[in-house]
Amino acid sequence: LSRQFGRVLDQAAAGADLLHLHSNGLLIEAAASWARQQQIPYLLTLYGTEIWHYKPRRPIDFFRRAYMHATAVTFYSRKLMERARELGLDRQNLSVVYPAVSDAFAPADEATRAAIKRDLRISEPRLIVNVKRLHELAGQTYLLDAFAALTQRRQDVRLVICGTGGLRESLEAQAKTLGIADRVTFAGLVANDDVARYTAAADVFALPSLLEALPTVAVEALASGTPVVSADHPGGLELQELFEGDVVVVPKRDVPTLTRALEESLASGRRTRPHTQATLARLFRSPAIGEQYNRLYRDMLGR
Repeated sequence: LSRQFGRVLDQAAAGADLLHLHSNGLLIEAAASWARQQQIPYLLTLYGTEIWHYKPRRPIDFFRRAYMHATAVTFYSRKLMERARELGLDRQNLSVVYPAVSDAFAPADEATRAAIKRDLRISEPRLIVNVKRLHELAGQTYLLDAFAALTQRRQDVRLVICGTGGLRESLEAQAKTLGIADRVTFAGLVANDDVARYTAAADVFALPSLLEALPTVAVEALASGTPVVSADHPGGLELQELFEGDVVVVPKRDVPTLTRALEESLASGRRTRPHTQATLARLFRSPAIGEQYNRLYRDMLGR
């Protein structure tokens, strides 16, 4: 496979001044090896999995080799970069470039939000949204427990979970057992433009994941003007630092605290603060991300 991929690069990357490699796996390791053979500089961008689950491999650690020989390495979050250093992966030319958030995610006024809810056939005045693959690490089981407790105290709220995955049947069964099946919508795989509509209409975005490097879905919610309640995974903690009062962090798996945080956010009824949009423009919008990468490319090429 590595040789086959090398032949593909012989055609696709012939004459390239540099390569930009994303994430991890055999293809990235093969591409890094090809770039070294061709003496082409390459930038490696890491999202999370390859660092959170990193273990040195013997006799040859192909990931470490690709990582250490890269001209520069960027990370999706500061805490991910810090974790790499803790694992003995410190080196020169490390930096953080956050994921870009589409302009489709933008604040909406109350009339527009109400119209979106009507269009999505959401009749409840209050809406909690979660967007994540239906997986153990996404923590939706804790969200359902918290929502069930929340509905004991208020009847005006709906939970929408967008995403697909192997846990759908068990989560639907859990909602039925908890007596909230009629108040929870499993929206399945949702197009990005529709995710933007859900996050704009939401009153609070819930992210009870057990592990996140930098949860783009939460940043998209903030870009839509919606406050976030997140578990205390590294990504949630970093977003809390970046966006101050617009991200509330609760302990992972702590259903009572998650319930209270969701209830308090709904009760406040507020949208995100002005500084959040300024931070998004500076760190997460496409022009800022493009400029950061262009600067890296110029530095790598000595231009």
